[in-house]
Amino acid sequence: MSKFPNTASAVPSADDCCAEKSCAAAPSLPPSSLSNSPSSKDVAGTSTNDDCCAADACCAPVAKGAALAAAIPAGASVFRIPAMDCAVEESDIRRALDKVDGIRSVNFQLGARTLAIQASDDVIAVAVAAIRKAGYEPTPVKVGAESEAEQEAERDHDHGAGVKRLAAALVLAIGAEALHYFSSDTTALKYAGLVVAVVAIWLSGVETYTKGIKALVRGRLNINALMSVAVTGAFFIGQWPEAAMVMALYAIAELIEARAADRARNAIKGLIALAPEEADVLQSDKSWKAVASKSVPLEAIVRIRPGERVPLDGIVTEGRSAVNQAPVTGESLPVDRTVGDPVYAGTINETAELQFRVTSAASDTTLARIIHAVEEAQGTRAPTQRFVDRFAAIYTPAVFAIAVAVAVASPLLFGMAWLDAIYKALVLLVVACPCALVISTPVTVVSALASAARRGILIKGGTYLEEARKLKVLALDKTGTVTEGKPKLVDWRSLRGADDQEPIGRIAMSMADRSDHPVSKAIAKGLALPLSDVSSFAALPGRGTEGVVDGRKFVLGNIRLIEERGMKSPELEAELKTHEEQGRTVTLLADDDGVLAIFAVADTIKESSKQAVAELKVLGVAAVMLTGDNVATAKTIAAQAGIDQVLGNLLPEEKLAQIQGLQTRYGLTGMTGDGINDAPALAQSDIGFAMGGMGTDIAMEAADVVVMNDDLRRIPETIRLSRKTHTVLMQNISLALGIKAVFMVLAIFGTATMWMAVFADMGATLLVVANGLRLMKAKTEA
Repeated sequence: MSKFPNTASAVPSADDCCAEKSCAAAPSLPPSSLSNSPSSKDVAGTSTNDDCCAADACCAPVAKGAALAAAIPAGASVFRIPAMDCAVEESDIRRALDKVDGIRSVNFQLGARTLAIQASDDVIAVAVAAIRKAGYEPTPVKVGAESEAEQEAERDHDHGAGVKRLAAALVLAIGAEALHYFSSDTTALKYAGLVVAVVAIWLSGVETYTKGIKALVRGRLNINALMSVAVTGAFFIGQWPEAAMVMALYAIAELIEARAADRARNAIKGLIALAPEEADVLQSDKSWKAVASKSVPLEAIVRIRPGERVPLDGIVTEGRSAVNQAPVTGESLPVDRTVGDPVYAGTINETAELQFRVTSAASDTTLARIIHAVEEAQGTRAPTQRFVDRFAAIYTPAVFAIAVAVAVASPLLFGMAWLDAIYKALVLLVVACPCALVISTPVTVVSALASAARRGILIKGGTYLEEARKLKVLALDKTGTVTEGKPKLVDWRSLRGADDQEPIGRIAMSMADRSDHPVSKAIAKGLALPLSDVSSFAALPGRGTEGVVDGRKFVLGNIRLIEERGMKSPELEAELKTHEEQGRTVTLLADDDGVLAIFAVADTIKESSKQAVAELKVLGVAAVMLTGDNVATAKTIAAQAGIDQVLGNLLPEEKLAQIQGLQTRYGLTGMTGDGINDAPALAQSDIGFAMGGMGTDIAMEAADVVVMNDDLRRIPETIRLSRKTHTVLMQNISLALGIKAVFMVLAIFGTATMWMAVFADMGATLLVVANGLRLMKAKTEA
């Protein structure tokens, strides 16, 4: 029973495990806008753990908000284990470490083949010895960006050496087959073939044997144990050429499987780890100097020319340009960036030179946090993967028992020759290897996570990826989610006739341009007319502003200001009511003689919202608006978006209560929001979607999915990807089990050979891997 937490392998429900023991809560991690920190979804304090998944792991802290930022605890020792690349090896190592007292936490990163152990130096030494005893060779690695290139080079070197070794093993296995075929009764050639077969088995199977024998000693039947028994048995009944070929082919299949898994796990790194290594930094003497990105301090000024990639996160201080943000947000079109706008590492400056002030270190950019978030999501097990692991843990011993029964019962009951019966049993063992079944789910899930990240959708774990297909209703906040979240001038007219339209607009533009109020800014931006000089400008708190333009005194303010000046009329009141019913904020321009113009400002609906709601309806997901804004405004926006159910004037705790009600009425409920007031509802929902462009850190931490470009269409896209992922998972499981079933029948009836069995296993593995990798290029449009 596992007794220490794993911050990278949290699973979503304690129901998957036995409740005999609880593990301590995971160490707290620094919050970031891409982390999923504890919320009301969390299981308080502790969660249950067990070897519940057999080939699986400790159930670790079950918090739905388990942190997803880089999760190596401070002071942990990190080891690279080259042979560890799937759940089977992870399970072996967990079981070995479970016997070591004093370990505070472990952290598995299968993609990097690393294990972080938090314990004292004495305990670390014991843990390393336990891992070696289990058949694995851990080597210490450095932590940090500097060592990543070295580790990658080491992995490439190991891969190259492995390919050469297996190629030699395959050639020798073929040689053993040739010597067996031509040896006839020649004793020398037989012994030569035997020696060649032994060398081929040693070259291709030494790791398999080491791990297999140690598993058998511990009474465990895993893939390595099955292959070790099958190959050894074949060798001793005289089928040594076939034993050599089977081991060589199996090792090649394992290498292909590992590289395919690496491709899926590293897809996101290859896509977005594009920030340049150097930045052009302004020096104290006003000169520019190329500095390593990792050494650039906060608040430094960096210059990027057209065509260059942004090296760090920052705020533009000079210039205006179009920036391609596709690597970070998934936006298909470049966005304009000018003074005060953010820029992100890895994005591309397209049209003009920009200067920006650095706001994040290289290790803490949005790009770096995205990579860490996806890596951590890849480290979690989806429900289907946990099911497959549990099934494989039962399936493998069951087939081993069938093979023993065939070897023993066939001679006794059917008079079959003992060697033939043993051979048939060995074929069954090779067929039983659940490689294809075990690899089918992680490759598929990781490919889907990478595909989503490329589109600017950060899914914080396989659980949410799989569960999204079951959503029945989606609650949407209004401001910043369905709408732009920014006031915009939507209508204005002069009350003095068309001839005075432009002069009056210029006066309003000049007045509005002097104010910092959001409504005034929206008017100034919407009018975009030439400016006039404004003198004696002053703010009128709670009412508006006043100033003198071209020698005349004007006021620009709300209806209260106009009422106080005695300028309100029934006609004006009727027009104001019309605007207010549409959820607009009205500002009026007046002089001493009366009201000159009416300006209507509103938070406008996003262009994508209507399409997103329509797509949700096609997918069978109901849309409900939950907002703190007034009901009239909410209904206006909801009608424009096509949302039928609207609830307004809601406080944060009332939004949470509404989510609970939706869960009771509909079932699986999603929530979409971007503000602090949305965090409780996001946490309560089954799947929370946060808008990452304008959203607050708290909202993004409480959510399970972050939409980086605030496009609501990404939510139906996530649901479609979830459904496609489920389809591929079912296809892969059916393929893996179907091919096994066919060859098991052939083996029992004596028409399958070990060659056929290993090719069946290799073929099934390649099929499910290729099918899973398709999701990296999945198109999820409606």
